[in-house]
Amino acid sequence: MELDDSTIKKIRGLIVFAVIVVVAGWNYRSLFAFAMKLVGFISPFLLGGVMAFILNVPMRRIEQLLPGKKESKIRRPLSLCLTLVFVMGLLLLVVFVVLPQLFETVMSLQNSIPAFLAGIKEEAERLFAQNPEIADYISNIEVDWKSFLEKVVGFLSAGAGTVLSSTVSAALSFISGMTAFLIALVFAVYILLQKESLSRQIHKLMKAFLPEEVTLRTLEILTLVSETFSHFLTGQCMEAIILGSMFFLTLTAFGLPYGILIGVLIAFTALIPMFGAFIGCAIGAFLMLMVRPLDAVVFLIIFFVLQQVEGNFIYPHVVGNSVGLPSIWVLVAVTIGGSAMGIVGMLIFIPLCSVVYAILREIVNERLEKRKRHKIKK
Repeated sequence: MELDDSTIKKIRGLIVFAVIVVVAGWNYRSLFAFAMKLVGFISPFLLGGVMAFILNVPMRRIEQLLPGKKESKIRRPLSLCLTLVFVMGLLLLVVFVVLPQLFETVMSLQNSIPAFLAGIKEEAERLFAQNPEIADYISNIEVDWKSFLEKVVGFLSAGAGTVLSSTVSAALSFISGMTAFLIALVFAVYILLQKESLSRQIHKLMKAFLPEEVTLRTLEILTLVSETFSHFLTGQCMEAIILGSMFFLTLTAFGLPYGILIGVLIAFTALIPMFGAFIGCAIGAFLMLMVRPLDAVVFLIIFFVLQQVEGNFIYPHVVGNSVGLPSIWVLVAVTIGGSAMGIVGMLIFIPLCSVVYAILREIVNERLEKRKRHKIKK
């Protein structure tokens, strides 16, 4: 049996591939360690790519709203500067508006917690007054807060030596982290300023080394991924703003405390899909419980009412429609993503499932269309 050159090349390629797979399987630990080192080396550039993708969402909108010709060379740098100012403004708003109130709240808890526990103790004594043994046991419970604070300070002082010994390493880690962040920021700025040029270069590279069909299909999928993640990010931020505003207005209307703090806190935690607002609920209920327990009960009722409105109407329609994913699959994606990768999985799996859903829908429709044509021919 004679083999032509094409068959020989295929056999040779299969042999080489099999050898590579065997060697990789035999040395998988070394390869994994090398991969981790490689990821560590390129992590600033990966972070820069993520930052560029996130900043590109508001920058693209700002660039569209700017007056003047689209071909103007100053349009792109100006839109980038406005985007950075917008993001920094949001961070400063949180720092200078929310943090002072949060600090004041924490300081007030020094008096609220002992008073709250004393009230619980009195209520327990009154409740178990008919049972002398339990009442005597409760009345003998004493919490020496001064001694407790002294022990905490002593524990922290004992650990001061360890803290001082690790100051140098902590400083070096901080400098290293800041350096990586600055490199990532510069890389993100470069990507945003030259994104069309980079896109053309990647397109040429793919056309040079990949078949045309593979190139076109890959570009279609990448475009779908980019649009889906952009729409998801926009929808998630919009949903967080809507939910935070709802809580702020409702708490203010009912005269409950910490309206701004809880509204901003829930807006930020709501960036975690579906379940993030419950973190803000727990913190808000705790703060109100330390001041007036009845306010905490009212807050919980308000939270669950607004959460039902958000979960059944706002989130599935705002975020689900923004990524083209039906409401039921949004819930499935959040559940699976949270179980697999935690909070990061929740953020990634919704747009990822939307991409898979769109591709699968396209494949199913094509196959059904082919079957329909085949039946017609028969």
